Amino acid sequence: MYFPYFRGKQFELIAIRDTATLLAEAEFTPIIEPVKEALKGLGRALDAVCDSGGRAIVIVNPHHGSLAGNGAAISSFLEDSYLEQDNISAGILLKDTTSVAEAMALYNNHAEHSPYFIHMGFLDENDLVIALGAGLDETRHIFQEQTCPVLYRKKFSGASRVMLRDSFNKQKNSGYQPVELFSDLHVTFESELGLQGFGDFLTVGDEYSETGGPAYAVAIHMTFINPQKDDQMYVYHFISDTNSTPTDPAGKFAEALGKLVTKYKTGSSHLYHGNALKELLALHEKQHFPGLGQVKKLSMIHHIETLANYLSEAD
Repeated sequence: MYFPYFRGKQFELIAIRDTATLLAEAEFTPIIEPVKEALKGLGRALDAVCDSGGRAIVIVNPHHGSLAGNGAAISSFLEDSYLEQDNISAGILLKDTTSVAEAMALYNNHAEHSPYFIHMGFLDENDLVIALGAGLDETRHIFQEQTCPVLYRKKFSGASRVMLRDSFNKQKNSGYQPVELFSDLHVTFESELGLQGFGDFLTVGDEYSETGGPAYAVAIHMTFINPQKDDQMYVYHFISDTNSTPTDPAGKFAEALGKLVTKYKTGSSHLYHGNALKELLALHEKQHFPGLGQVKKLSMIHHIETLANYLSEAD
């Protein structure tokens, strides 16, 4: 149903571990694009998913990070450790530089890993349909909305289809408005678009960078479902005030967190009171700064918890 896309950095993998049970219970399937040569963190995340009875997709030909263009290590890793785990699937990333021959070779090599095709700028969809032939209806596809318009997606009718939308409007932390629309895909993916699932890049966005620059401003991004707006999802951006220098990140975090707490205490924020929000409230009470990576992790976990709660109530 829901396919959150992670780029496999440390705190993203920890977020998967921390929510493994919830992901399994909600039948959510994280997509992981490994970006670090060391695969220990990935292994711990996948072990947590398997132990919880969940599912995950691991991209075997990543586009970003130290493994870009050379996914042999990932393929070997899956074969050595997860070949018998039918709940770990191989993800085949289809970019503008990917040929049909490369795509089909990966598909055949990972046939025992329940592969998914992940379309992100692919240019040869007609030839791929021909190559898949009569087996098309048995395949599974995830389409990045920006690069896969309606007519592109229609060519794969009959197969399992998921829409992946970059709903996070990434910009400089100091430039965010207090609140903005995030997505309606959790409401429309099935009834309006005829899809089997939907995904997003959580509260991080599709844009990838190896490391962040100095934090002049600290932002805490918190999504929420607004029942007064047809259950559309919005996102709050709680931003620090003293943003002229990159010093004192703890103080900046306290300013941003204070705004979050003030909004929550109004009783009209629509923020889901899950584990991530509880931890943020506890940090405010203790006046503790856990580090920006931990803040990012809590934002992602809150997003997952919000969708899990909404979809469980919608059933």
